[in-house]
Amino acid sequence: MKIAIVGTGYVGLVTGACFAETGNDVTCVDVDAEKIARLTEGDVPIYEPGLGEIVVRNSEDGRLHFTTDLASAVGPARLVFLAVGTPSADDGSADLSTLWTVVDQLAGHLAHDAIVITKSTVPVGTNTAIWQRLREHTGRECDVASNPEFLKEGAALDDFMKPDRVVVGVRRPEVAEELRELYAPFLRTEKPFLVMSPESAEMTKYVSNALLSTKISFINEVANLCERMQADINDVRRGIGHDSRIGFAFLFPGVGYGGSCFPKDVRALKAMARAHGVEPRLLAAVDAVNEQQKTVMFAKLARRFAHFEGRKIAVWGLAFKPRTDDIREAPALTLIDELLSQGAHVQVHDPEAMENVRGRYGDRL
Repeated sequence: MKIAIVGTGYVGLVTGACFAETGNDVTCVDVDAEKIARLTEGDVPIYEPGLGEIVVRNSEDGRLHFTTDLASAVGPARLVFLAVGTPSADDGSADLSTLWTVVDQLAGHLAHDAIVITKSTVPVGTNTAIWQRLREHTGRECDVASNPEFLKEGAALDDFMKPDRVVVGVRRPEVAEELRELYAPFLRTEKPFLVMSPESAEMTKYVSNALLSTKISFINEVANLCERMQADINDVRRGIGHDSRIGFAFLFPGVGYGGSCFPKDVRALKAMARAHGVEPRLLAAVDAVNEQQKTVMFAKLARRFAHFEGRKIAVWGLAFKPRTDDIREAPALTLIDELLSQGAHVQVHDPEAMENVRGRYGDRL
């Protein structure tokens, strides 16, 4: 099957490489000519275990292609996946400006039977808006679908190849069957293929990330309380985790969550709630607790040292989680910023994220 992937960021590149691995003819398109040139040469610009090998193998075998030409990628494609960034706007809502630009540009190149599928995390109602926009541009009704991703950085290939579930939001059952066929190689262990409305699929992605974020903020707040009351959070965690209603997943205390998804998606869901007249008290608390948690490490250091001027302090671990080079909203950056502002000499190390950190701090570290 001919597939176009618009956007070669984390989601787009993993999606394209994995679909090519199962025999599809995939073309990834991006406006960043330098990135496309690197990918064409087999140089993957992000770190994800195993991704480089799968990109090179499928490129050499002629199943995976890279281009800056949107028309040549979209024109022959049966399936067009949108995997562009939807960053947070100033009010916390998702900024869809890049998405709308792409939709407007690709409309005139779509094949008559093409299906436009949104992989990007987008607010509820976006697929309907895409459908309306395409109809205005083309004068016909184009099939659209929502297919949110549930990839963990550092384990993205396994997550894609062996998913817990595949969620698709469609208006017509024929579109669902087309996507079921596409995902069949990844669902051989009886994992569910869940068909729902586009609105439900869009909401599923936000609710999933918001709930995981809630668990992290909850255990961090409890850990802070345990520290003040002579209780051991690890004992408490074991005590509650063996309850089958609770479990252990995402109940590990730490310095807060970061990355490209959890912070952005919690804030976007807050913005959606307020736009519809619902005050998101719990979501607001999850976000606030997490931002406060990022300051806990420095507060502990401040209680230990009278001052930081001239002190040499090492920070080990810079990405927001292991096995990735992603430093977006990483808690380590909050600590480094505060240490530098207090005059400390900061030395840092991370197995994968050093280049990104150097790009942010230059010779300050």
